[in-house]
Amino acid sequence: MRDSIHKYFQIGTIQWMSHPAYPLLESIKTIACDEFFDALEIGRIADDSLREQAKNLLAQSHLKVCYGAQPRLLGPKLNPNALEEEERKKAENTLLEAVDEAEYLGAKGVAFLSGKWVPDHKDEHYAQLLKTTRAVCDYALTKNMMVELEVFDYDMDKAALIGPAPYAAEFAADMRKTHPNFGLLVDLSHFPTTYETSRFVVRTLRPYITHLHIGNAVVKDGCEAYGDQHPRFGFPNSANDTDELLDFFRVLKEEGFFNAQNPYVLSLEVKPWKDEDADIILANTKRTINRAWALLDD
Repeated sequence: MRDSIHKYFQIGTIQWMSHPAYPLLESIKTIACDEFFDALEIGRIADDSLREQAKNLLAQSHLKVCYGAQPRLLGPKLNPNALEEEERKKAENTLLEAVDEAEYLGAKGVAFLSGKWVPDHKDEHYAQLLKTTRAVCDYALTKNMMVELEVFDYDMDKAALIGPAPYAAEFAADMRKTHPNFGLLVDLSHFPTTYETSRFVVRTLRPYITHLHIGNAVVKDGCEAYGDQHPRFGFPNSANDTDELLDFFRVLKEEGFFNAQNPYVLSLEVKPWKDEDADIILANTKRTINRAWALLDD
């Protein structure tokens, strides 16, 4: 592809994935000083002083700031589709707090994930997730902000309700009936974990996708880093590499996601495995993106 990838996408990374062992401010500064990146996805910052310093660094950077609320749910095991109303409200409340924190840090929206997939009570969980998501969208709308639900595996690792692409499409359609500020976040690294292809996922979810992630996964049972672990490209027994990323780019191009006027955020979600070096893994990912993009036909 002769055009730069930055013409069509705001290339980002997920701070807590790229630098799991870095001090927060050092991580933000390192990424902000790397002109490869146009966006940074950041999560909860519990300390008030640290949050203020992070805000100041982000304001200087000219990066598009995105906010991931997934760790707010995964860490304390909160479930936005819990059948017990008190448990569901705990998840809703932390997501409402996430909207406030995201606004403070300069983000224009929040992303989160659904709770557990329970086949025997799927419909009830679906209704509870609608209730939570509508409440968060209502609040976000008062601040002119988006709410994005990330699509995860349903039976491998996170075992999230949303879930396989057709079910995600159904949920997004129901949400869009009442809330135009709702969208879906899809991640290349999750496609193997839902037994789906880039073409199937993107075409199924086309009207609702507002945010993109890329990464890798190991889906061979018994192999190291099995599940939703986001290992580097080239990791042993993994599912995605240059060819799969190239296919993803081709599908995005065919389906009209190359938008120079209003580019989508496309973030790398890749993390070091065990004692791997974070900076080398980040460089690995950028090389893989550059190679796949270079192979893409104009």
